[in-house]
Amino acid sequence: MTTILEFKNYRMGFKDDEGKQYNLLDDLSIKLEENKALGIVGESGCGKSMSSLSIMRLLPPAAVVQSGEILFRGEDLLQKGDEEMEHIRGNEISMIFQEPMTALNPVMKIGKQISEAVLLHNPKMSKKDAKKRALEVLERVSIPNAKDRYDHYPHEFSGGMRQRAMIAMAIVNHPALLIADEPTTALDVTIQAQILDIMKQLIKESDGSLLMITHNLGIIADICDEVVVMYAGQAVERGTVKAIFDAPQHPYTCGLMKAIPTTKSEKEPLYTIPGTVPTVLQFKEGCRFVERCEYASERCHEKRPPMCEVSADHLVYCWKFASGEELSC
Repeated sequence: MTTILEFKNYRMGFKDDEGKQYNLLDDLSIKLEENKALGIVGESGCGKSMSSLSIMRLLPPAAVVQSGEILFRGEDLLQKGDEEMEHIRGNEISMIFQEPMTALNPVMKIGKQISEAVLLHNPKMSKKDAKKRALEVLERVSIPNAKDRYDHYPHEFSGGMRQRAMIAMAIVNHPALLIADEPTTALDVTIQAQILDIMKQLIKESDGSLLMITHNLGIIADICDEVVVMYAGQAVERGTVKAIFDAPQHPYTCGLMKAIPTTKSEKEPLYTIPGTVPTVLQFKEGCRFVERCEYASERCHEKRPPMCEVSADHLVYCWKFASGEELSC
C-alpha cells in the first residue's frame, strides 16, 4: 500500500516569554495509507489537535518544531515555503475544524465562501462554474434547499448545517487527505449521527484518505480502519481498530474502553480514569501516564517504554507488556 501521510519522529513544543522550550509532541511516528481512515483518540490536552495543525502548518506563534518530519506523498511539509503551503491547504489537504461558527466568516454568505475556495485554487474557472460546484457539494452534504441556502449567512444555519457547510468547503476541491478535528463537537446525538453518516458516505465515494481526530472511541469504531491512542503528546498504542478494540494492551487505552457507557452503566458507577492529563510544565522522564497508572513501577518513572509489537497490526509502548505481561481489561 502507498503511504500518503507519515509523521517521522516528530517533536514539537512551546516556548515561554523567556525563550525556554517545553516539549508537547514527543517522537510521534504515524502512518496513514491511501484510501484509509486513521483515527487519533485521547483526552483533551493530549496533543491531537496540535498534530493536525502541524500538518496544515497552522501552529500558534509560540509553537516550536523541534525535530522530525511530516511527509505528505513522500515530501516533507515542514520544508515547504509559504506559497507552496497555500497551494496545498484546501486543495490537496483540507481540514474540517471543530468550531464551525468561528471557522466560517460571519459576514460572508455560505455559498460565496465555498465558491472562493474553488476560485482560489482554480483561478481560470468562471464564477458561474465555481457556484455550480459549490451547489453540488452543498447538495452532496445534504443541505436542504441548497440553491436558497447558498445566499444565507452562517448565523442563519443551525449548528449541524454549519458543520455540513464546513465539510462542503473542505471537499469542494477533492483533496487527497481530509482532516476532521472533532467534527461532531457540541452537536446533539441525532445531528452527530447525520454528520457521521455523511462522512462515511464521502469516504466510500471518494479515493481520498481521512485523518479523524476525536475523543470518542465510538466514532473511531464506526469510521476508522486504524487508530492511534495518544496521551500527553505521546502515541501509547496504535494498530487496526479490531486489534486494539479486541485486546487493548496499554493501561490508558484500557481505561478509555472501560469508560464507554454501556447498559450496565445504569446499575454501576461509570468508570473514570483517576487524575488528569499533565500539562507540558508537568512532564517528566519516563512514561507520561505513570501518575495515573495502577500498574506503574519504578522503571516507568525513569524511562519511556520501548515500542513493543503485540502482533503484526498492533504496537504498544508499555513496560508492563515489555516485561512479558499481557493486559486484560
